[in-house]
Amino acid sequence: MAINRIMRVALRALSYTDIDMKKTYQFHRTIIHLRNLHLRKSPYQTWDHVVSFENHNIPVRIFAPDDEGVQSILIFFHGGGWVTGNIDSYNRVCANMANMTGNIVVSVDYRLAPEYHFPAAPEDCYRVVQEIFLHTDLLHIPADKITVIGDSAGGNLAAAVSLMARDRGEFLPARQILLYPATYFDHTEQSPYTSIRDNGTKYLLTSKRICDYMELYKASDDDLQNPYFAPLASKDFSRQPKTLIITAEYDPLRDEGEDYGLRLKDAGNKVEVRRIPDALHGFFSLPPVFRQVRECYRIINDFLSEGSEP
Repeated sequence: MAINRIMRVALRALSYTDIDMKKTYQFHRTIIHLRNLHLRKSPYQTWDHVVSFENHNIPVRIFAPDDEGVQSILIFFHGGGWVTGNIDSYNRVCANMANMTGNIVVSVDYRLAPEYHFPAAPEDCYRVVQEIFLHTDLLHIPADKITVIGDSAGGNLAAAVSLMARDRGEFLPARQILLYPATYFDHTEQSPYTSIRDNGTKYLLTSKRICDYMELYKASDDDLQNPYFAPLASKDFSRQPKTLIITAEYDPLRDEGEDYGLRLKDAGNKVEVRRIPDALHGFFSLPPVFRQVRECYRIINDFLSEGSEP
């Protein structure tokens, strides 16, 4: 899947830089729903559950790997710009994740913007992680074997949950895995990150679309400086979980994800940052037959097998 010249031309044509997500997000949700209708009745071993929080329930779906003797949990937050995606659309991804890692996967159906602005999504995610950490008898996995993981907006939410956990002092994940996460608040031409300009118009996810997503997600401009909205806005990067950050070569979010890893490392955390060559934003949702996906899982499994000490 190397990005050759013909592929670059095709991707440029598919990037739709003029589409206004603020006006069309409901249409995109409908397309995702219809595309994944056949996956709603999953052939995989799953259980649906709800976690109660304030005045609503947060649906979760639990995926068990084929192998017995599971020792760890991955709590997964899906991508979709905080606006699209759900546990149904990520069924196959989570089933693959369970089987490729040998872990139980807990997929979280957090509330979406713009119906529910920030901080609804990170609060939902935090609540689910809190429930699992403080009630380890639910899945019979010890707390030090729990990892938070997410892709794109979900990577942002995983990072936010870890910051929230440190600040609130109720628990702290041993590990976090951030797949091409959104960590900064500015994705215009004024961004300090080169990847926004180099990759922001040509590779499916455009800088304009990221800006639209963030406009839909935020409740006010004050959110832009909130570390739970944009983790790079944090003034304290210390006491975070052992971290794996995986970025994609042709992704506008590449540089900010890698910079977040550097900030964590400079603050004394154990951090591994890996860039997948010839990969686009969102590649983790592809089947494992793709070389980039297999390499990603190899890195993840190596990271998970290195021990549970943060």
